[in-house]
Amino acid sequence: MSESRLRDGPGAAATTPAGLDAATVDEWIARVAVERARTAPPADFPTLPDLPGGRYTDGDFFALERTRLWRRTWLYAGHVDQLAEPGAFFVWPYGSAPIVLMRGDDGEVRAFYNTCRHRGAPVLRTEQGVAGPVLVCGYHGWSYDRAGRLRGVTERRDWTAVDPACRSLVAVRCERFGNWLFVNEDRQAEPLADFLAPLARYLAHLPLQEFKLIDRRAFAVRCHYKVLLENFLEAYHFKLLHPRTTDRIFDYQGTSVHLWRNGHSMMLSPNRRADWVDPGAIGMPELSHATAIERDHNPSYCVFPNLILPIAPSGIPCITIWPTSLTESAMEVLWFAPGARSPRDPLWDTRIANFDRIVDEDIQFAEPMQASITSPGFTGVPLNYQERRIYHWHEELDRRLGRERVPEALRVRPLLAGWVDDERIAAEAAPV
Repeated sequence: MSESRLRDGPGAAATTPAGLDAATVDEWIARVAVERARTAPPADFPTLPDLPGGRYTDGDFFALERTRLWRRTWLYAGHVDQLAEPGAFFVWPYGSAPIVLMRGDDGEVRAFYNTCRHRGAPVLRTEQGVAGPVLVCGYHGWSYDRAGRLRGVTERRDWTAVDPACRSLVAVRCERFGNWLFVNEDRQAEPLADFLAPLARYLAHLPLQEFKLIDRRAFAVRCHYKVLLENFLEAYHFKLLHPRTTDRIFDYQGTSVHLWRNGHSMMLSPNRRADWVDPGAIGMPELSHATAIERDHNPSYCVFPNLILPIAPSGIPCITIWPTSLTESAMEVLWFAPGARSPRDPLWDTRIANFDRIVDEDIQFAEPMQASITSPGFTGVPLNYQERRIYHWHEELDRRLGRERVPEALRVRPLLAGWVDDERIAAEAAPV
C-alpha cells in the first residue's frame, strides 16, 4: 500500500465502531501527518468531473431540492434551552410552512404546523414566547392545547359533525440529539439516531446533553445556499480569505478529510504550533473528555445537509445555512458551551466577536459570486482532492433526490464510495 493511501484511501485501517477512542485519535492524527507529507493526491483517487453549473442556477432543480431534500431530511431546528418551561415555543421558519416547536405540559417537546385546522390561519402569531394552556386561533376562535389537540370550536351548534380527535394540529416529527432538536417533515424517514449514526459515534465522548445555547444571530445573504455552504466544506480558501485569522492558527495543508454515510463529513485541520492555545478561551470552562482531536486540531463536522460544527474544548460555534429562494439564503450562527451560566461570562463576548470576524471573511465572496455564477462564464465547478467533501455532499444530494429524477445534464457521477469510511469498512468486513 502506498504512503498516500495509508489513512485516507481504499484499504485504510478500519475506524473502530467504538467512536473517538484512543486508537481512533491516533489514526486521525496519523492521517493529518500523511496529508502534510503528500506531494500529490493519491494515485488511485478518481478524477472528479465538474459539478454542472445548473445545480446552482436551475429553478426546476431548486424546486426538486425543496421537495425531495429539505422536506425529507432531518434538520436542526433549535435547542432545548429555547423551550425551558411548559408552553414555551418558537416558530421555525425553514420548513415547507412555518412549524411550531413547543414544550407540553408533560415536558415533552413536540412540533406541528402553525396552521389552524379550520381555515389555515396561523395559531401562534409571534416568533417565540410562552403560550397559555389554551392556544386560540385569532381568526375564528378554534382552540388547542399545548400538545396541539383540538379542544374547542366557536359556534358549536354549527359543528356537530366535527371529531376533535381528527382535527388536531398536524404533527411534524421531532427528535433530540443531546440537547439539539431536529425536525423532519417525512413521516416515513428513518429515526434521527440512525441518520446521525455514522457521525454521532465520534461525538459520543462529549457531554452534549450539558451544552447550553449562549448566543444566536441570524441574517440574510444574497446568494444561492450552496455557494455559501460549500465554503465551510473545504480548507483550500484559508490562505487567501483568512490570512490574519484561521490561516494563522490552522495548517490547511495538513487538513485530513473524513467522509461518512448519509452525506456527513468532517475535515480535521491541525494547529500550526503544537503549543498553541486560543487566547480568547483562556479561563473558560472546557469540555469534559476532550481529546487531542479537539485540543490540538479544528475538527469541523458537517451534519448533512447544512449543519456545520467546528468543535473546540471551550464550546461549539454552529452554523446553519438555509435556502430562502434560488438566489437568497439565511444563515444562523449559534454558540453552545459546556456548563454555561446565565448571564454568560463576559469572556464570551470576545470569543464570539472573533468568530464573527471569521464568518464575515467567509461570506465576503458569497454575494459577488451570485452575480458571477449567472454569467455564461460559469459552466461548472471543478474540484480538487482537498475539496472532495463538496463532491461527497452532491453525491448524497442526488441519492436523496433520486438520480432518475435529476436531468442527465445535471447529475453527479457517484465516484467516492471507496473513499467513504464506513462504506469501505463494511465492504472489507463482508465475506468473500
